[in-house]
Amino acid sequence: MRNGRHRTALVAGGAGFLGSHLCDALLAEGAEVICLDSFVTGRRQNLRHLARDPRFTLIEADITEPLPAALAARRPEAVFNLACAASPPHYQGDPEHTLLTCVLGTRNLLRLAESTGARFVQASTSEVYGDPEIHPQVESYWGHVNPTGPRACYDEGKRAAETLCFDYLRAGRADVRVARIFNTYGPRMRADDGRVVSNVVTQALAGADITLYGDGSQTRSFCYVSDLIDGLRRLGSLATPVPSAVNLGNPVELNVAQLVERVLALTGSRSAVVRRPLPADDPRRRRPDITLARRLLGWSPCVPLETGLRACIAWFEEEMRPGACRPSQAKDAAAEAPAVADLHRQPAEDASQRSRPRRMNQAEDARLVARPGR
Repeated sequence: MRNGRHRTALVAGGAGFLGSHLCDALLAEGAEVICLDSFVTGRRQNLRHLARDPRFTLIEADITEPLPAALAARRPEAVFNLACAASPPHYQGDPEHTLLTCVLGTRNLLRLAESTGARFVQASTSEVYGDPEIHPQVESYWGHVNPTGPRACYDEGKRAAETLCFDYLRAGRADVRVARIFNTYGPRMRADDGRVVSNVVTQALAGADITLYGDGSQTRSFCYVSDLIDGLRRLGSLATPVPSAVNLGNPVELNVAQLVERVLALTGSRSAVVRRPLPADDPRRRRPDITLARRLLGWSPCVPLETGLRACIAWFEEEMRPGACRPSQAKDAAAEAPAVADLHRQPAEDASQRSRPRRMNQAEDARLVARPGR
């Protein structure tokens, strides 16, 4: 490490929503970044702006399989494991692969960290708490999870991954940190990920009926992506291991019906609200206790919900308008949210440009794919 920052970092799942933002942040602080992704849910357009950056390497591989030998040769100083589908429609679409990604994939990456001496940062989830019986959720809470339900492939997979991480830490085999990530939103979310923010925003922009599950009283805590990435970087830069997972999320609690009202107001949509039954094992309340993150990392989220929603709405407006070129509303939203761009330590215009992906052409795609010996 150099001045508390990594010289070379591996980001597994680096083409995904969170992973691509983490790649940006690590490059911005001067690191060389190796992105490893299977593109099961990650998207190449999330990385198209990095095609010509000589410090960025993309390797297409699945972490459930033996890792490419080139990774050990590069000897990364940090390994960030964000490689798993994280939304119910995606992780339930292939539950076996989801579970193996969490268990076999985490083991493969831990072995890489052990052999290279890299610091290992595991992206776990608030889903390990299940439908919680205590509120807010503290790291010492063991959770209330259905081990055989439709969400178990993800919930129990992430719990097993945490077990592996802390077994490696106790045995002195790897320098491990574990982040339990709560609901996060922002540019580069997928419209089809089934999460509440993407569902509500895309339905409102399309003028379609907005689906409200249950009576809308279930609560969530929404953290803007740049805040979350800042927390991950701080955890990865911490000088000593933490013998506990660390909650990263926004402690401001909001019910889903209130979120719908705010999105309708910001979009000016006249969409009707229709109610549907709650999905199986859907948590009724979710709010992190971030006392540990404040104490250890000096971290707490700072992007207001309205600011983050404006940036997210601008992103989906562009996503839903193929061929559109920087619509005025997207520019206005970026101009109203300079604090969001500042958190990445990038000029506001660069951050807004990153929020408008396009599909890479074949030449750009070829430049991104790693070649032997790079």
